[in-house]
Amino acid sequence: MKRTSLLLGVAFAAFFVFSQTGAEAVSKTFADRFSVDTKMGETGAYNFDKAHSFIGFKVKHNGLIEVPGFFRDFTGTVNFDAADMTKSTVEFTALATSVDTGVKGRDDHLRRADFFEVEKFPEIRFKSSKVEKKGNAWMLTGDFTMKGVTKSITFPFQIPGWLPADERSAGKMGITAEATINRRDYGVNYGTNSMLSDDVKIVLQIEAGKKKDAPKAE
Repeated sequence: MKRTSLLLGVAFAAFFVFSQTGAEAVSKTFADRFSVDTKMGETGAYNFDKAHSFIGFKVKHNGLIEVPGFFRDFTGTVNFDAADMTKSTVEFTALATSVDTGVKGRDDHLRRADFFEVEKFPEIRFKSSKVEKKGNAWMLTGDFTMKGVTKSITFPFQIPGWLPADERSAGKMGITAEATINRRDYGVNYGTNSMLSDDVKIVLQIEAGKKKDAPKAE
């Protein structure tokens, strides 16, 4: 019985060591393959990758939960200055008709005059005017236009990381940002604040890629 227990103990210890070594090897391989370059990327224009990004919003319904929505059709560019981030700029345009909350009836209503009035105001736009650092946080300020109204808003933002150049791009960057606006400032006055919050969160999760230079002719 003691011999059996000893053999089981040795086997378990060997399995544990092998598992740990194997896990470390797998983690290292994964990290080597998909590692994020945390250093600053190169200066240049980085275009939003629509397949791996979203421009969305959240608004509290009946004071209970935040209902999310997205704009499925958009374009955007980050003009990044690696030498001086404050000289960087960001702009994007979302097509209001592409609004998607997952409920067709609600989406149809959002396209009408009570909300986005897409036939008259087809685009929602943002163009930055300033990038600055406050403490440990970076702030992106610019003109936000919706329903023909333009106001200056500020997005606290982060750049979680960078990816090196590959066959498709000359490098990629990630950007996350969130800001809150009052919908009534932009003429969206439907319902009461208790039914549909006046405050709307704008959420950006962006992966942007730098175009490769065209090969030089020999």
